Amino acid sequence: MTPSPLRAAVLGHPIGHSKSPLLHRAAYGYLGFDCSYDRIDVPEEDAAAFAASLRETDPAGPRWAGLSVTMPLKAALLPAMDALTSTAEDLQVLNTVTFDYTDGGVVLTGHNTDVTGIVNALRHAGAQGNPHVVILGAGGTACAAVAAAARLEAASVSVCARRFTAGPDGVPPVAGVGRRTGTEVRLRPWEEAAAACAGADVVISTLPPHGADALADQLAAAPHGAAGAGAVLLDVAYDPWPSRIAGVWEAQGGLIVPGLEMLLYQAVEQVRLFTGGAFREENSVTNVMCDAVGAPRR
Repeated sequence: MTPSPLRAAVLGHPIGHSKSPLLHRAAYGYLGFDCSYDRIDVPEEDAAAFAASLRETDPAGPRWAGLSVTMPLKAALLPAMDALTSTAEDLQVLNTVTFDYTDGGVVLTGHNTDVTGIVNALRHAGAQGNPHVVILGAGGTACAAVAAAARLEAASVSVCARRFTAGPDGVPPVAGVGRRTGTEVRLRPWEEAAAACAGADVVISTLPPHGADALADQLAAAPHGAAGAGAVLLDVAYDPWPSRIAGVWEAQGGLIVPGLEMLLYQAVEQVRLFTGGAFREENSVTNVMCDAVGAPRR
């Protein structure tokens, strides 16, 4: 499928826990795509220097097929891009870099496949259209969650966070994404998170592991429960699993979705980009990736 070996990697700090190599290597092995995939630890302060090194080509070495990007580099690498897709532009956050080699050098394009990952994970879990959506947290993944809510044509979107930091345009990034995607976003203080969750059809927690534990205790103590029957909770943190909030949500009759599902579906889109769209058997590719991380087949 390719004339010479290629390379790809996931960037972040820390990065040793990432399951992306398992997913990508399984897909490339199935497709017969000659591409290595590694973890590279890049602290945020080294982002610019690392990006500059990507433009140095070795005629004798493998070329880059693409990069997966995780925290804390999702915004830090934006200035190094030559182009952004419309989704990455709306979010001002990327999680994927592709490479186009020309006579003039290398063209780097930033993408964001997290939005597709969230949408497909929720749909696979049975989330219905026009949901009332609550997002926990206000960082880069929360921005992707706002865009995902827009694709689901959410009836309402609330973002609950301990603090909202204004971006370069003077508004919190999650609110800015709402404006650019035509989605009204209600910013709510963290003290209202439990009440917001109780009235939601879909809750997306973008908090780090254990970040929602105290909220979970509040939900567990709610006199009439918090999760409505069939309400869906996607917790982007997948280790440990089930998280405290996921356990409470399920015990109260809600549906839970581990962050591994989001990781899986966004990785499928990355594989498509890195291989140049060189596969049609998406279900088969998805299933070998499921096998690699112990997830149920689709």
